Amino acid sequence: MIKATPPLDGLLVIALEHAIAAPLCTRQLAELGARVIKIERREQGDFARHYDNRVKGLCSHFVWTNRSKESLTLDLKHPAAAGILARLLTRADVLVQNLAPSAAARMGLGYEALATDYPQLIVCNITGYGEEGPYASKKAYDLLVQAEAGFLSVTGSAEDPVKSGISIADIAAGTQAHTAILAALLQRQRTGSGCRIDISMLEAMVEWMGFPLYYAYDRQQAPARSGADHASIYPYGVFRSGDDKLLMLGIQNEREWVAFCELVLGNAALAEDSRFVSNTLRSENRKELQELIQQSFSAKTAAEIRASLEAAAIANASANDMAAVWDHPQLRALRRFVEVETPVGTVTALQPPGHSSAYDPRLTAVPALGEHTEAILEDLGYSEAEIAEFRTALAI
Repeated sequence: MIKATPPLDGLLVIALEHAIAAPLCTRQLAELGARVIKIERREQGDFARHYDNRVKGLCSHFVWTNRSKESLTLDLKHPAAAGILARLLTRADVLVQNLAPSAAARMGLGYEALATDYPQLIVCNITGYGEEGPYASKKAYDLLVQAEAGFLSVTGSAEDPVKSGISIADIAAGTQAHTAILAALLQRQRTGSGCRIDISMLEAMVEWMGFPLYYAYDRQQAPARSGADHASIYPYGVFRSGDDKLLMLGIQNEREWVAFCELVLGNAALAEDSRFVSNTLRSENRKELQELIQQSFSAKTAAEIRASLEAAAIANASANDMAAVWDHPQLRALRRFVEVETPVGTVTALQPPGHSSAYDPRLTAVPALGEHTEAILEDLGYSEAEIAEFRTALAI
């Protein structure tokens, strides 16, 4: 079957972005076919290029969030920048920015300043805490927003809170921004007009905190931190096998609890123990139950435990490290890994989730800093001499 072009083919997205949230948003738009022009600072570029050098000398964060884009270096404070931006925005469908609070507005790039000249433009602002309110000018990094959103209060052990191992607040904001932009593009088809979208990391993160928020509704006690275990369902967590491997399992109902006791633990009587006859009681007495389960598992290998869990139809998983994820048999069977180009050669990348039968996602190279500057400016109608002048004047 001949597949169609990706759904956002022909759309132009201008990205004034750095770090994770906005780059993740625009990468997803690029994979849907949009042309994304990433505007970066001269010489240094997006500071996420320099967090580490784990991918053949490139930064892991940058490689993850910036494939399928074009890189244009431009000093936004240079007098020549306004004219270049004007030509870009005349053609653009979407502007995404996550600059410092109020920075875009100070440069005349706020929605109100742009809407008259570019009525078609959808402007998406990603901030830490929003455009107004007492936190509007407050610096916001991922871990800080995790803390403000209450995430640390429900993650970790009873003794110590633990942050997420990934930039979850950034990811939440970028994902919500991506969805909001798609909705705005559909709305523009009906109205012919662009709009302003405001996404804060705090709101995006709090949206993902819906379960603990409602669990603690009307000032009730919030779920306790429970390590890798579920806060209110037990057993649902990590256990260690006799050959020192970690496994995750989850019991969701009483039928599974009985099967777990009989077929996995080999102790049918435990299912009738008065301490454990309901999920509420199992959760309240989880310390005692954990010891009993761990005592049984310590005499078996991980393979033996997994086999008995499968035989009992109990949901389970291996607690994989990154090496195991790269080699995950299910991802390999689904052919989800592909090779993409970078300035230092090809690297392996995971195709975006949501495999469509109608089109293939657009996965192209991770750009070098300023790799497309001349080509973009030529496409905007600038001559070689004008481009040379921009470079001499340190505008690009």
